[in-house]
Amino acid sequence: MTATPVSPWRLPRRRRSPLPGLGLTLGVSLVFVSLIVLLPLLGLGWQLAQLGWSDYLWVMSDARTLASLRVTLTAAAAATLVNGVFGLLLAWVLVRYRFPGRAALDALVDLPFALPTAVAGIALVALYGQNGWVGSLLAPLGLQVAYSWSGIVIAMVFTSVPFAVRAIQPLIEELDPAEEAAALTLGASRGQIFRTITLPQLMPGILTGTGLSFVRSLGEFGAVIFIAGNIPYETEIASLLIMIRLDEFDYPAAAAIAGTMLGLSLVLLVAINLAQTRLYRRYERGA
Repeated sequence: MTATPVSPWRLPRRRRSPLPGLGLTLGVSLVFVSLIVLLPLLGLGWQLAQLGWSDYLWVMSDARTLASLRVTLTAAAAATLVNGVFGLLLAWVLVRYRFPGRAALDALVDLPFALPTAVAGIALVALYGQNGWVGSLLAPLGLQVAYSWSGIVIAMVFTSVPFAVRAIQPLIEELDPAEEAAALTLGASRGQIFRTITLPQLMPGILTGTGLSFVRSLGEFGAVIFIAGNIPYETEIASLLIMIRLDEFDYPAAAAIAGTMLGLSLVLLVAINLAQTRLYRRYERGA
C-alpha cells in the first residue's frame, strides 16, 4: 500500500484562533484599559496640574496630612510583616500537608476577595469591640483593638493576606523534595536546608506577595474606617482624609494626597518587578 504523494505546492492550513484576530482583540483591550485605567489617571493628573509646587508642598506638609500618612504607612508596614510570616506558613501548610478541612481552609484564604470590605469592617468591630468575643477577653487586660492603630493593622491583614499566600503557594508546589532529601542525607540541618535551598527559591514569591500586600493596605478604605475610630492625628488613614477633602470640595488637596499615594504604589510595583526579575536571573545562574 503506497502513500498518496503530497503536492509541494499545497500550503498547510492556517490554524484558526478561537478569538478574533490581533487587530480586533488589541483594539478592544486598548479601549478597555483606556476607559478603566488611563482616564481616571489622566483625571487625577489634571487635578494635580492645577496645583503649583508650593501649593503641593503646602498640602502635603499639613500636620493632619502627615499624621494620616504616618498612620497609613506604619499600619501597612506592620500588616505586610505579619502577612509575610504567616502567609508563608499558611501557604506551606496548604501545599505540604494533607488534613481534614484543607480544602475549606484553602477556600477561606480567598474570602477577603469576595467579601465586601465594609462587611469585613463591621465583622471586625463586632469581634474586637469591647463587647465582642475577642474584645471582651482583651478588655480586662487593658488591651483595646477596635478604634485603635492595632485595629487598623488587623483590618489591613485581613484584606491583604490572600496576596501573600497566593503568590508564595505556586512556588512551594514547584519545589523539588529531592533537593531537600539530598541535603538532609548530606548532614544539613532543617534550618540550613530552609535557608540555603528553600528560602532562595521562595524569595521572588515572598517579595511579590508582601509587596502587593503593602500596596493593597495603602489603599484600603472600607474595612479600616469601621474599626479605626477615624480620630484625626491618631487613627485617621490617608484614604479617609482624601474623602474628607472631596466632601469639602477641596479637589486639589484630595488630588495631591491621592497622587502621592498613587506615585508611591507605582514606585513599589516597579521596584518589585525589577527585584523579582533580578532574583530569578540570579537563581537561574546559580542553578
